Amino acid sequence: MLDSILGSLRVVALATRTDFRSITSREVALFEGPVGWGEFSPFLEYSYSESVPWLTSAIEAAFVPAPPALRSDIAVNATLPALDNPAEIQALLETYPGCSVIKVKVGNDPGKDRERLRIIRELRPDAKIRIDVNGLWNVDQATSFLNSVGDIEYAEQPCATVEELRELKKRTQIKIVGDEVIRKAKDPFAVDLSDAVDIVMLKVAPLGGITRSLEIAKHHKLPVVVSSALESAVGISYGLKLASTLPSLDFACGLGTGSLLAVDVDQLPIKDGMIEVTDVRPDISVLNKLAASNERLNWWKNRIRMTWSAGAESYIYERGWNV
Repeated sequence: MLDSILGSLRVVALATRTDFRSITSREVALFEGPVGWGEFSPFLEYSYSESVPWLTSAIEAAFVPAPPALRSDIAVNATLPALDNPAEIQALLETYPGCSVIKVKVGNDPGKDRERLRIIRELRPDAKIRIDVNGLWNVDQATSFLNSVGDIEYAEQPCATVEELRELKKRTQIKIVGDEVIRKAKDPFAVDLSDAVDIVMLKVAPLGGITRSLEIAKHHKLPVVVSSALESAVGISYGLKLASTLPSLDFACGLGTGSLLAVDVDQLPIKDGMIEVTDVRPDISVLNKLAASNERLNWWKNRIRMTWSAGAESYIYERGWNV
């Protein structure tokens, strides 16, 4: 199987529209299997062991049929990086036609964060706003901001640890979403989320694929929202499939992040705030046009070999996947 993955591997470099988490170009590795295409795109700084779920998710996408879909279109939110210029904010929001929910990156500068939210409310007065903090605040900082920010739908990972989130829950009525506290845990099933979060964030690649994401959601018995990890259209399409299989889905999903890319391997257009659940099979001519160098291709091949040995191979055979 590893030979099959490496034999079809394509690595592309996707420029972003703006700086997103200090990223201006997103490298992703894509490969084809009997079911479709899979994407392996852990961020470059991730270790081999941390990359194992990303590889198992990609293998599942390419080799294992997805569960039956319960819905054919997924509502998505607009995702806004830490932009401060009103014209830039307006231009980016226009790439999310019909989206009535806006997720905003905050956490580095409270003054600029509040001003960013003010601008968004002025531009989109009817939109729901949710904020993503990436665990940057301590409990006091989170309390101060959340109790002064006005009406927001929820705060995603305002503090880094479960203990901090549990303390924060005592101080605010705003709903809390757990992201990194789950997907970066050594064992997501062992994390006690009681009285700490209201909603679980599911990201299909970092959590190891659709099967494992569904198991995590069932285990924690909390509402969920599905989001991306800044993947290409191949990875996003697999996140859409996850969202389509959930028994209930009460929140718009963060799966419209293709709008943050200046180029992509295919298009997943947003229409009336929704994206259709569909297979993405990138055109080879597009992959050639966006291809990274041979040096980068070889770097990714080695990364896959090391990640395979670090735990992906054993996980696949434990699952009994006939691949």
